[in-house]
Amino acid sequence: MSVSSFRFSVAAISISLWLISANAITTQAQARAYVTNSCNNSIAVIDTDTNTVVDTVAVGLRPLGVAITPDGARVYVTNQASSTVSVINTLTNTVVATIPVGALPFELAVSPDGERVYVPSQADGTLSVIDTETNTVVDTIFVGPSPLGVAVTPDGARIYVTSNVTNTITVLDTATNAVVDTIFVILNPLGVVFTPDGLRAYVEESNELLNVIDTTTNTVAIHTLQANTFHDRLAITPDGTRLYVTSPIFTKVSIMDTSTNAVVDAIPLAFNPVFPALTSDGTSLYTANVQNTISVIDTLTNTVTATIPVSNTPNPGCLIRIALTPVPKSKDDCKDGGYKKFRGLA
Repeated sequence: MSVSSFRFSVAAISISLWLISANAITTQAQARAYVTNSCNNSIAVIDTDTNTVVDTVAVGLRPLGVAITPDGARVYVTNQASSTVSVINTLTNTVVATIPVGALPFELAVSPDGERVYVPSQADGTLSVIDTETNTVVDTIFVGPSPLGVAVTPDGARIYVTSNVTNTITVLDTATNAVVDTIFVILNPLGVVFTPDGLRAYVEESNELLNVIDTTTNTVAIHTLQANTFHDRLAITPDGTRLYVTSPIFTKVSIMDTSTNAVVDAIPLAFNPVFPALTSDGTSLYTANVQNTISVIDTLTNTVTATIPVSNTPNPGCLIRIALTPVPKSKDDCKDGGYKKFRGLA
């Protein structure tokens, strides 16, 4: 082989490898929404660029909760009727592990560093701690009757678990997995969301009361009544200035100003929204609806921009939860090695 031919071959190989690498980055960095469908025991995968269903992943029986690791590489799903957690590889959209947990798991939460997944189980009153490297349960903690919602503080130091039987929020230390506090509320606490600085937690109740909790003292700072809002679930913007509250009875999403804790706007929907999820840049809100559709809302204009049909089953209420893969929000996310947080960008 001549020198010129050799150089041409090396150049061709280099270009091919670069194209393969670039294509892999493009493919892997795509934003997706993962939606639990409890009626057909599957997860619907939505391309959020086109707002279309692009894949369906079979999981366990009656999938309910769903959460995604911060790097977007894995999706964790609670299967209530199987008492397991399915682990999905987001590159292939295949189940790569099935983890036994306590009886009747509902929701779950991933730690900010992606190393742990916390799963409350309603039937046995426990919280399972999953190591995401081995996908095994490394601890089981008794937290009281019927634990339901779960969330981890932004600094990863505390876990908050709600119980709608004891009307409490159990607080655990992630370093020791020990219960360190109990917060009492009025009736049926559901989900928990934190402000980005972690100083406040918002916990909605089914009686239209919103609890604002001071996390430094673990006391309820404010009980605020939001008439005709009927809180179901909450989502908070990345800057912490707005809360989006799904109101299935009133077919709307209410918007609250976190500086005043007052409703400042409402987005009417043609469907009954159950669960909201914001994109990592806060520009779009996705709601899972009773009618087995997903509504997409532009948070700049507070208007519905798309409706995604997910299931054609005649049974309503199949779509339970929705989670969105994280993507870099700005160039600052990618500098100084920050891009390594996101799969396919290393």
